[in-house]
Amino acid sequence: MDIEDFKRIAPYLRNVENVVLEGWGESLLHEQLIEFIKLAKQEGPEVGFVTSGVGLSRKFISGLIDAGLDFVGFSLSGATSKTHNSIRIGSDFNELINAIRLFRKVSIERDVKKPRMHLVYLMLKDNIHEVPLLTDLAKEIGIDEIVLLNIIHVTNAWQDAQKVFTCNNKEPYQEIMREAELKAQRSRIRLRKPFLSSHDVAVCSENPLENIYVSVDGEVSPCVYLNPPIPSPFKRIFCGVEYDTERVSFGNMFKESFETIWSRKEFLEFRNRFIFRRRRLEETYASLLDMKRMEEVSLPEPPSSCRTCHKMLGV
Repeated sequence: MDIEDFKRIAPYLRNVENVVLEGWGESLLHEQLIEFIKLAKQEGPEVGFVTSGVGLSRKFISGLIDAGLDFVGFSLSGATSKTHNSIRIGSDFNELINAIRLFRKVSIERDVKKPRMHLVYLMLKDNIHEVPLLTDLAKEIGIDEIVLLNIIHVTNAWQDAQKVFTCNNKEPYQEIMREAELKAQRSRIRLRKPFLSSHDVAVCSENPLENIYVSVDGEVSPCVYLNPPIPSPFKRIFCGVEYDTERVSFGNMFKESFETIWSRKEFLEFRNRFIFRRRRLEETYASLLDMKRMEEVSLPEPPSSCRTCHKMLGV
């Protein structure tokens, strides 16, 4: 994104709690990232991103701290060099760990409490056995929070075969997850994990009622998964079945005001679907005296573009 375009977005950020300077690429590769952080911080929100740690130097880290960076997640696909490097081709586990250590060292030397640092771990069948090892790694490098993620945007057979969650209510890998939770508790490390089995949710964790995604060219979408940087329609594999999905945009922030986009009829109808679903679930909770099982609750359909997204499975 061009910085002049970002300046058009910046005034709206005064009404925002968190800004994640990230989309489908590596944030640290943007030559003006520090300027972006400064522009966002001037409006008041917390600012951060998730990174592979590429190119971090002492000077770069100092610049990020001076700009006011609030949080940074370091993305791993293994708790060992062998596993991480075999999945993240082109990434080097030891370089990433050294970058985290350097970031911690500079922060300690400068006696600053921000940015808060955490590990982000994309769970796959090829690496889930190392989830319990993450707590040892986190403790060793001074990180006190781990965020586990499922692979949501599935576009090929390998990704579909690698997902660790199920599209039914059978919970896999219970022993591995239980071991990881116990180790995290003993080490006083916060472990945030998604469900690994399907369950109905009124509003997915991307929460399009409160969040938006703005692409590099200004297109406004309900979430990052509905606007990948590929031609439309794009392929999506949902629970083993392939679908063609149209990219979703309700307007462009470089061409019109956010108020115009947010109040557009199509965007209102999109959000209303989730509002109706949430209301239905709340009404059901309020009337539990009828002894109706929660599993039998029938929620209104989500927007058509969301019906084949794994996020709607609650994973």
